[in-house]
Amino acid sequence: MAENQSPAIETHGLRKVFGDKVAVEDLSLKVERGEVFGFIGPNGAGKTTSVKMLLGLIAPTAGTGFLFGEPLRNFHVRSRVGFLPEHFRFHDWLSAGEFLSLHADLYGIDEKTKKQRIPELLELVGLAEFSNRKLREFSKGMLQRVGLAQALLNQPDLVILDEPTSGLDPVGRLHVRDIIRGLRDRGAAVFLNSHLLSEVEITCDRVAFVKHGVVVQTSPLHTLMEEEILVEIRLRPVLPEVVSGLSQWSQKVEADGEVVSLSLTSEEDIPAINRYLLDHGVNVYALQPKRISLEDQFIRIIGMDGGL
Repeated sequence: MAENQSPAIETHGLRKVFGDKVAVEDLSLKVERGEVFGFIGPNGAGKTTSVKMLLGLIAPTAGTGFLFGEPLRNFHVRSRVGFLPEHFRFHDWLSAGEFLSLHADLYGIDEKTKKQRIPELLELVGLAEFSNRKLREFSKGMLQRVGLAQALLNQPDLVILDEPTSGLDPVGRLHVRDIIRGLRDRGAAVFLNSHLLSEVEITCDRVAFVKHGVVVQTSPLHTLMEEEILVEIRLRPVLPEVVSGLSQWSQKVEADGEVVSLSLTSEEDIPAINRYLLDHGVNVYALQPKRISLEDQFIRIIGMDGGL
């Protein structure tokens, strides 16, 4: 596998068993360079264990995995990875600047680069004026942002973010989105695990759905969101035989009072549906198509037996 062509992440059948418990059954996925990849599933789906295997923090029981074409066990390839965990425990007696300096030393970053990089990162995450403030005085949102700064210290080619917008206000979430887009623009891959499906929907290029430790589907976001269109029609009178006739365009037709909802695979059917209703003596007061949300797709793919 040529290094200059290899994906940022590639796994085949990664499995992790703890005693008699299977935490991850089959992690098979590929994350390309320069893409933002969403990783979503219900609680207990094995997402955290999957991330730990990718980072080399735990060894898989079976299967193979690569970062930039190198085996997961390769220690040196991890220098190209930045990581922000969901449950971080920072050295709260340090200031923000001292904290980043410590992590820069752990990366082996030289003094000249460190003195330039740390102020740049604090500026990037909106904490430039708090460089000398102790972390114990930081809010959760500020800790989240300084954690993101440490994940970017080594100018990584792959950034793994576990709930990066947890504790952030809307402005902070917008800021993180901009940072993620900047990483993608410079060719880095971003692996994003988030409970906030709206953030995944806005930010990611592709998304993997995980259930019971298995990747059950991986899809480009734009394709996934265009797979189905929900149409709500407010009409009068609601004639049962007319509503039943809508099944020629949709297998899912529901009537609730004067509102009829149906799902379509193409917008091209909408004018024909409107003509059908008018031809059958029904007055159409509103006809509103809307794209299905990622949350709706999550329920369709994962089901109702496990919530985020």
